[in-house]
Amino acid sequence: MDKILKQALLYDFYGELLTEHQKSIYEDFVLNDYSLSEIGEDRNISRQGVYDIIKRCDRLLDGYEEKLHLVQKFLMAKEQVAQIHSYASEILKNNCTQEKTTEYLRQIEDISNRILEEM
Repeated sequence: MDKILKQALLYDFYGELLTEHQKSIYEDFVLNDYSLSEIGEDRNISRQGVYDIIKRCDRLLDGYEEKLHLVQKFLMAKEQVAQIHSYASEILKNNCTQEKTTEYLRQIEDISNRILEEM
C-alpha cells in the first residue's frame, strides 16, 4: 500500500488518539502535503523537530493498528463488499442461468456472513 495512503487511513482510524499538537502537525504533513520546513516555520520549531513528531505519530498509529487491526478489517470488508456488488450486478443483468444466479446468491450469503463474523 502506498505510504501516504497508509498514513491517511491510519490517521482516519486512530488520529483522535493523538494529542492536538501531534494531530495538527500530522494533518499538515500527510493530508495537506506541507513540507517539514513549512510546518516548522509555521510553528516555530525546527525541521528535525517536525520530523521527530511525524515519526513518533507513525509509530503510535502503527502500534494501534497492530493491536486493533481496524484498518485491515476495513480494507477486507471493502474488498468483500466489492465482490458482493460484482455478483449482484451479474444477477441484475439477467444474463445468468438460474443455476448461476443461485451460485452467486450463495456466494453473497457466504461473504456477508464472513463480514458479520469479523465485526
